[in-house]
Amino acid sequence: MTESMAARGDRIRREVLGDEHVDRSNQNASPFSKPVQDLVTEYCWGVAWGDDTLDRKTRSLLNIVMMVALNRRHELELHTKGALRNGVSPEEIQAALIQATIYCGVPAGMEGFRAAASVVDEEGR
Repeated sequence: MTESMAARGDRIRREVLGDEHVDRSNQNASPFSKPVQDLVTEYCWGVAWGDDTLDRKTRSLLNIVMMVALNRRHELELHTKGALRNGVSPEEIQAALIQATIYCGVPAGMEGFRAAASVVDEEGR
């Protein structure tokens, strides 16, 4: 039997973000917010991340720069942690953040560096 997109998304999400994060997100979902959790799991993780055209390191770096551009600190921290799990080095994260700083602006880049540094420092301990 072929893996459903929802099952594939749950598996990939757990591989990238960890069981603890996924379990906490699912447990904290209310009846009101559960549909968006299901949507994210199936489409973000099952469809987008489930496509093998780009490797996970590349996807992680893309997400980091998109979160800088969108000024989404929480998601940037989450995806920085996932990037490290996907084998992205701190130096590669720095290079992506420099790129984002040039194209998204210095204030966005500075905030991105602050957010990513907090994760890289924490994970390095």
